[in-house]
Amino acid sequence: MKQLTPAFAMPELSCFEKCLMHAAAHLDCPITFAGILAAQTGSNGELTIRDSLELARRVGIQAGYGRRALSAFDNTLVPALLILEGGRSVVFHGRTSNGRVLIYDPEVGSEIGEIQQTVLSDVYTGFAILLRRNHREDLATGSSSASGHWFWSAMTANRWSYTQVALAAALANLLGLSTSVFIMVVYDRVLPNEATESLIALTAGVGIALLFDFVLKLLRAGFIDRAGQKADISMGRRVFDQVLNIRMKARTGSTGAMASTIREFETLREFFTSATLVAVVDLPFIALFIFVIYLVGGPLALVPALAVPVVLLAGIIVQPILSRLAEKSFIDGQSKQSVLVETVTGLETIKTTAAARPMRSRWEAAIQLQSSHSARSRAVTQFALNLTGFTQQAAQVLIVFYGVFLVMDGQASMGALVASVMLTGRALAPLGQLAQTLTRVNQARNAYQNLNALMQADSERPEGRSWISRDRFEGRLTFENIQFAYPEKHDNVLSGVSFTISPGEKVAILGPIGSGKSTVARLMLGLYDPDAGSVQLDGVDIRQIDPGDLRRNIGSVLQDIWLFSGSIRDNIKSGAIRPRDEDLIWAGQVAGVEDFVSRHPGGYDQNLAERGEGLSGGQRQAIALARALIDKPPVLLLDEPTSAMDVKTEAEVIQRLKKATPDTTMLIVTHRTSLLELVDRVIVIEGGKVRVDGPKSILSQHSGKQRRHLNVAAS
Repeated sequence: MKQLTPAFAMPELSCFEKCLMHAAAHLDCPITFAGILAAQTGSNGELTIRDSLELARRVGIQAGYGRRALSAFDNTLVPALLILEGGRSVVFHGRTSNGRVLIYDPEVGSEIGEIQQTVLSDVYTGFAILLRRNHREDLATGSSSASGHWFWSAMTANRWSYTQVALAAALANLLGLSTSVFIMVVYDRVLPNEATESLIALTAGVGIALLFDFVLKLLRAGFIDRAGQKADISMGRRVFDQVLNIRMKARTGSTGAMASTIREFETLREFFTSATLVAVVDLPFIALFIFVIYLVGGPLALVPALAVPVVLLAGIIVQPILSRLAEKSFIDGQSKQSVLVETVTGLETIKTTAAARPMRSRWEAAIQLQSSHSARSRAVTQFALNLTGFTQQAAQVLIVFYGVFLVMDGQASMGALVASVMLTGRALAPLGQLAQTLTRVNQARNAYQNLNALMQADSERPEGRSWISRDRFEGRLTFENIQFAYPEKHDNVLSGVSFTISPGEKVAILGPIGSGKSTVARLMLGLYDPDAGSVQLDGVDIRQIDPGDLRRNIGSVLQDIWLFSGSIRDNIKSGAIRPRDEDLIWAGQVAGVEDFVSRHPGGYDQNLAERGEGLSGGQRQAIALARALIDKPPVLLLDEPTSAMDVKTEAEVIQRLKKATPDTTMLIVTHRTSLLELVDRVIVIEGGKVRVDGPKSILSQHSGKQRRHLNVAAS
């Protein structure tokens, strides 16, 4: 086996990424290396322009990308990222008194240098990213215009597209009047006078109007789709980032319930990208059509003027009913989704424990509740739809009935009557979708409220937050008087826990079940914050370190092994930063992955099912251990890493791990005495307190009751 000395080092950043970090530091809004990695969405793992703008926004920087001539830059537009040919970038820092350009070029050095403008112009593409720091007081209150609301800022960013939708709707409705006016003129002027030339001219004019109406409706649909697509990308990314960054204590409900909440994003998106929005835009033009009816038919406008309030009043009456039913239906959907996710993920356990009956009962109960509320919602919606349809038909019958008397009395013409009937149908048409629109409005509002609650939950990376960034940590771990209780639990899991682990030291955490050993691991990884005290890495409270930087420096294997669908290679490299094949092979050799992949024709490219189904527990642990080792972090945190391995495999892994990590700080949470071969010191935790802390030999030095206590803790 090839021996490699673990030496954690920050992988090489691209020129563009270095420039962005330099400019952010210049604006006193530093971007960490972990922040760069978390933002990357490029197909080759690079930071795209869109990623950089989003990342800048998150740390409190206003950023804009576009074309700008080099001569247009002055000393007020600093710093600015200039995009050069060949994928290179530099940071513009102004001009000197003699006209030379001040730039930061990461390929030359870490200092700002001078260059002739003509030299820079030859390689400048003409595109740049302008950066401005937000006011800190705005960031503190969450009112920064750059950060914005996850939903309304996306809508505001597309306000011009929605303005175009409104303008297109206005023109389309105005052109829609042409047909009614055409019918009225033909009845009142063309037919009595047999004016065929006028008929041809009018028909041509109406044909042009209808063509424009057709084009405008296509454009309107295109504007809605484009605005919806842009908002979808922006909101979708922010919602998923919030899911990734949400604090564990802020996560409430089951996995299925959380997935159901996130799925509501589809409901919200569909509302703003569907014909429903068009119906909402058309509603204000009802008054226009009634006014035109008044102009051509006089008193005939009274009929649609009375019909509209009837439909609107019915819609307002059913609104609170639909709102309550939408909320109940959402809760029922969460319950159903929760049961479904639990059943699918635990199918093997359900089969082996014969637990199908209670799961089926829960599923049927959830379906019955949701079906009941959905049926009531459909009944209310259908009532409103039927009432709207009845009102439309009754209005047209009444306008004909009333219009006949007006024509006979000479107060209206035949053409005006026909035109009024057509305009009444056009005026009441948007009301035909009112009930359905109200239903979707309630669903969208309910989806927004639930998603907004998720987006307001505590995040590990709050916007505008600055972190301490280091290229490397030595691996000194300190727990200082830690007090901790899990959310919604009253009893402390840890009470006054304090210890220090020096760089390169190997320590085992022992203790009975429920003593708080795994909680120590979760606190060390920053998954939870202590209620009192501090967890420190190299003397720095880990709450000051970017969570990504912290976990990149702590390779961890927790009790619950979770593998992703994909190849073994993908699983091992999932958290690594641009790993080489030799790093993959080294980690696989140490962890014992090569022992079984070498016998498979697919090797490291062997595909795994979700959660690694099809592999043994020991094989899953080997892959998880390789995943923790591949980046050669300065700290290893192992929580029962070999509990599912056989004795022979475990012994081999322990020997390889011992040789491969001579200078690595190692913390092992275990009940297995075999793993004590890796450590020199043991810490016994019982009842949330440190009972014993000393060299490994302490296990054999104590006698009597205390020795039995230690043996139980380590067995």
